[in-house]
Amino acid sequence: MKIILNGEPAEVASSTLAAALVELGYGEGPFATALNHDFVPAPERCETPLSEGDAIEVIAPMQGG
Repeated sequence: MKIILNGEPAEVASSTLAAALVELGYGEGPFATALNHDFVPAPERCETPLSEGDAIEVIAPMQGG
């Protein structure tokens, strides 16, 4: 299905947010997620369904200072 990932078009076969993140190469790393501008806590990603056209934002902490 076609989605928007961090403002860019992407395609995934996954039906949940957690599975899509793995498919897109994010795995279990430390990051925050939002689906259609709503924050999704890590424990809820497995049960959060995706639909065609959904917008996923992945925000990872930056290192350095």
